[in-house]
Amino acid sequence: MLRVDGQPAWVLHDRPYRETSLLLEVLTRDYGRVGLVARGVRSARPRMPRGLLKPLVALELGWTGQGELGTLVAAEATATPLRLQGRALWSALYLNELMVRLLARQDPHPGIHQRYGACLAELATGAGLAWTLRRFERDALVELGYGLQLECEAEHGHALEPDATYSYDPERGPLAWSARPLAPGLRGASLLALAHDDCPDAAGLADLRRLMRMVLRHHLGGRELNAWRMRAPSTTVGTPGAG
Repeated sequence: MLRVDGQPAWVLHDRPYRETSLLLEVLTRDYGRVGLVARGVRSARPRMPRGLLKPLVALELGWTGQGELGTLVAAEATATPLRLQGRALWSALYLNELMVRLLARQDPHPGIHQRYGACLAELATGAGLAWTLRRFERDALVELGYGLQLECEAEHGHALEPDATYSYDPERGPLAWSARPLAPGLRGASLLALAHDDCPDAAGLADLRRLMRMVLRHHLGGRELNAWRMRAPSTTVGTPGAG
């Protein structure tokens, strides 16, 4: 039987399981996304604090078992829980849903685990939420082998023109709008900004939001994320949506 000790992890989602337990989806450094049963944590005398097993808490976890679900046997916080509110919290919940839906269980990606923790820390500052999410999505797709072509036109390999408009094929990359006028139309400058890690203007962020939704929907088999259908908390007029 597998036994894991002291594994860095974040809780992505928790829900009641049977009468006194929780079912957890966690993102771990060395084992990827893992399903765990936390037995008895909803009882009158839990073996470990239920409040510890929540999103936004950096943890070290121990579990045993084989197959789809392990049994949690140890949990310890390794840092103070992050305090996110409003749009920052909504952005973190979007991030968690994305990880649950995009990552296969027990498929380790240490780079995604590292970037996830860094992304949460950036969201906690409350600044540049949309750009923080776009950068994480870009980097996660690279880690999964789905890196985006962002600098050259897919048909002929020509360098993108900042002022030109392109469509985007998730399997190939940018295509000249005149050759394939399919929504969403994206400015070359927006794609180049993401490639060069240079935060674009508001119009560019809106372009990249549409791009990432289209690409992620493709890799999710055409499925929508719940966060895309939810209305985010109100923000300053003109600020692009984060998720």
